[in-house]
Amino acid sequence: MPGPGASFWQRFRAYWGPGLLVAVGYMDPGNWATDLAGGARFGYTLLSVVLVSNLFAMLLQHLAAKLGIVTGRDLAQACRDHYSKPVAVALWLLCEIAIAACDLAEVIGSAIALNLLFGLPLPWGVAITTLDVLLVLLMQNKGFKLIESLVAGLIFLIFACFVYEIVASHPDWLGLARGLVPQLEVVTNPAMLYVAIGILGATVMPHNLYLHSSIVQVRQIEPTEAGKRQAVKFATIDSTVALFLAFFINAAILVTAAAAFHGKGHEDVADIADAHKLLTPVLGAGAASALFAVALLASGQSSTLTGTLAGQIVMEGFLNLHLKPWVRRLITRLVAVVPALVVAILYGEKGTGQLLVFSQVVLSLQLSFAVVPLVLFTNDKLKMGVFVNRPWVRVASWSVAGLIIMLNVFLLWETVVG
Repeated sequence: MPGPGASFWQRFRAYWGPGLLVAVGYMDPGNWATDLAGGARFGYTLLSVVLVSNLFAMLLQHLAAKLGIVTGRDLAQACRDHYSKPVAVALWLLCEIAIAACDLAEVIGSAIALNLLFGLPLPWGVAITTLDVLLVLLMQNKGFKLIESLVAGLIFLIFACFVYEIVASHPDWLGLARGLVPQLEVVTNPAMLYVAIGILGATVMPHNLYLHSSIVQVRQIEPTEAGKRQAVKFATIDSTVALFLAFFINAAILVTAAAAFHGKGHEDVADIADAHKLLTPVLGAGAASALFAVALLASGQSSTLTGTLAGQIVMEGFLNLHLKPWVRRLITRLVAVVPALVVAILYGEKGTGQLLVFSQVVLSLQLSFAVVPLVLFTNDKLKMGVFVNRPWVRVASWSVAGLIIMLNVFLLWETVVG
């Protein structure tokens, strides 16, 4: 860690990294479907939902980082310490389901990208994605900084692709600015509300809270109050900056869909493959479709890296069970690959698109079981000491937790009844 005379930027550089790994989960292929549907059907109106979801995420990731730095325990370990064994095992199972659902989105997203780029049949694409187990394993043996650097490179690639998409799509900048202001219509229009909840569910990822509370501890932190305060400050800046990048990418997907499809007879585009097919002819920009697919592949691969790390942290934290990384990765990936392979073979493109949406619903439902313990623990003076949440943070965090629970109950009802 930099010494007492170090500048702000030297200190920031020392803590920079974990935020990027966390931000990856906020731009995985599962987000693409909801952002595309929102932009194509409702133009720029749901941009405010993407913004609000990201603000929620910033608050929750701050709490996760604070818990890890102050207590020296990640969220999974804190749950094991606090709850009885049956409750801890139940929370672990729910988290494993969420990680498998996330992995499912990554498998399908990568397979669709390989299909769009190289014409590879979906079942082959799904099978090839199992091989990235070897890539992750190689990375972990080379050290944590290498994983951070690779993820940063993939995020930059996605970012660059979407800068091009936005320039090529010539959005209505005034409409875009209006879209950032929340509209009452989002709540009063049931179709819009359903897509809005999908965006919220796809944005805030439960396993990211476990991941962040663990990886912030990789940095050397002085065990003094001043040392911890500095670590919390810079970890929060790190994750907030990285989540702004994620916001830009999610907003860019929605803006591109709004500019290219909304009001042009393509409002029914909600499928990644449909969007890819239409982008070049509609925008008249030759590279639009290809770069869209490249960004999708980068998104699937970067999310794979962080999903593996989260899986290890959760299993070790809840169960104190240490598996070899390649065994752990193989188990998670097979749980995701088998349903994706079956659906790809039996139902093809349409089926995998529906499975992608289903994976996001599963993730939404698990979110409450990660958020509520996190808010409880960071509000607990015995656990946090002088770092316990201030009154306004308590109100904000419980409001976010309550809203997430309500919206997820509504989403479950709509999905089951609908």
